[in-house]
Amino acid sequence: MSDRLPVQKTLKLFIGGSFPRSESGRSTALVGTSGQTIAHASRASRKDLRSAVEAAQGARGKWAGMSALLRGQILYRVAEMLEGKREELTASLRAIPDGVMSPEAEVAASIDRLVCFAGWADKYAQVLGCNNPVAGPYYTFTIPEPVGCVGVVSPDRLAFFGMVALLAPVLCAGNTAVVIASEANPVPGVLLAEACATGDVPAGVVNVLTGPRAELLPWLAGHREVDGVHACPADAKESELLRGGAAENLKRVTLRDEAAMGAETACGPWWIEPFVDMKTIWHPSAT
Repeated sequence: MSDRLPVQKTLKLFIGGSFPRSESGRSTALVGTSGQTIAHASRASRKDLRSAVEAAQGARGKWAGMSALLRGQILYRVAEMLEGKREELTASLRAIPDGVMSPEAEVAASIDRLVCFAGWADKYAQVLGCNNPVAGPYYTFTIPEPVGCVGVVSPDRLAFFGMVALLAPVLCAGNTAVVIASEANPVPGVLLAEACATGDVPAGVVNVLTGPRAELLPWLAGHREVDGVHACPADAKESELLRGGAAENLKRVTLRDEAAMGAETACGPWWIEPFVDMKTIWHPSAT
């Protein structure tokens, strides 16, 4: 059996709770530091992105309508699933290292970040919302509500931690997401999708696409059913492209860098704030 050929993994997309191949029929070989091909990643097309947005929009009512406590429990469940995949995640980061964090540290930081926002799910509303003073016989309350479907653009480096740092606050607020995984190393993105599929996340809440950013970002930025973008752009050109997409439907575009994702402030509710709308409710008082 020494001459046996290993069965290499084909990284499929994750759309609407299923794992389809790209409708384009294209894939890219991922070569590790050893010089050996470690997997083949599907190259998502414009049509795949459109399908992912449709799935995310279809799931937004169910996800946003869940209690905050239940959303937090589901996010914690995904963290449990990732904990069980720790060895596989570490191996995927070791096969294509980026030199920013050690694989072990990156996996641990990613799981911890997801647990952090699982805890914020039923607490951030008290921090961001308020009881407003009004000169009149009324009580007014301002409460946060999710904006809808958010595009998450993972950095090439920090393939796992960067993706989780951008995705967790989006999901915590009750939004659905279309994630473009790291182009340099999309393996952790697919492993996260597998954890979502077995971690009680409703179908369509998280959708993961793999493929060249240059092909996907223009369509994500300009899509009128994408209500927000949370991204770590590679350069000024990508930043300009993503900001320009706001002209289509006034989508909220929030851009981060690697340093910001690792900062202590990235664990707080102000990373949730860009992905909620504030709704004020007026209620007559008894006097």
